[in-house]
Amino acid sequence: MSLLECRNLSVRYRTPRGELRAVDEVSFTLDRGQCLGLVGESGSGKTQTCLALAGLLSDSAIVEGSIRFEGEELLGTGRQAWNRLRGRRIAMIFQDPMTALTPHLTVGSQLCELLRVHEQQDQIAARRRALEIMERVRIADPERRFSMYPFELSGGMRQRIMIALALILKPALVLADEPTTALDVTVQADVLGIFRAVIEHTGTAILLVTHDLGVVAGTCDQVMVMYAGRTLESAPVESLFASPRHPYSRALLDCLPRSDQPRALTMPAIEGQPPDLVALPPGCAFAPRCAHAQADCVSECPPLISLDSGRVACWHPLSGYDPGRDQGDPA
Repeated sequence: MSLLECRNLSVRYRTPRGELRAVDEVSFTLDRGQCLGLVGESGSGKTQTCLALAGLLSDSAIVEGSIRFEGEELLGTGRQAWNRLRGRRIAMIFQDPMTALTPHLTVGSQLCELLRVHEQQDQIAARRRALEIMERVRIADPERRFSMYPFELSGGMRQRIMIALALILKPALVLADEPTTALDVTVQADVLGIFRAVIEHTGTAILLVTHDLGVVAGTCDQVMVMYAGRTLESAPVESLFASPRHPYSRALLDCLPRSDQPRALTMPAIEGQPPDLVALPPGCAFAPRCAHAQADCVSECPPLISLDSGRVACWHPLSGYDPGRDQGDPA
């Protein structure tokens, strides 16, 4: 049995212009000790999927489908069931630690509060456990920083505190929403190293939301590419990077900087803009921006089918990929 099974998950909102489908029948599984990366441009549905899994969507959201965690169906169970799981079994790391941390409480008191509420630990035991988790996430001089407020810490240090808060109760699943976006490259590498260590030593599963394929390559086992709320491709990381089957996946890879390219070369970009989620086209949502689109691509939405080691939603999947080819050459 998989730790997390998501089946046909949809998230909709009613707007004055019509219904907005933020997530459209997304399905995937996540096993213990695995790291799954959700990638795509802004507005692709990554964060909405993550919030749905944590039970943190607004009351205006209409959620359909199935979310089974450790064999238990979560959709329709009510707020109390989510509250029992959040923190203890499912933890979340938000994108901006400055707004996620409580500004008027020391980081030590915020860590200890979780242990007192969920495990009824006394002050001495909670402090000891908090210092241990601070050391694990590579916070130098944890004794001194235990008594500091969030504003006294750097961005990278605050993000480590967020990771410590997520891990202190030893959850089975961590949902990480763009955890390295605001960090510089060296700090980002350190944070990603913490994630890899967590997976190796605790068996915690991680759902990593990011727009950075470089982050996915260094951290994840599986990757799911999303666009306009739908899954366009899902595959093991090595397989997708070596031979993406969807044109959008390949376009994302083409946008990665390469060390063997001349510095003066203009960075490639995907032409056009993501679609209006209230007025999606009848066919493939990516078709207006796709160089490989044909007549059937704009008339009917392709289903997600199994292909090779993954799944792809494309009427004309690509057959191969040469990352060193000239930009714009046909497959």
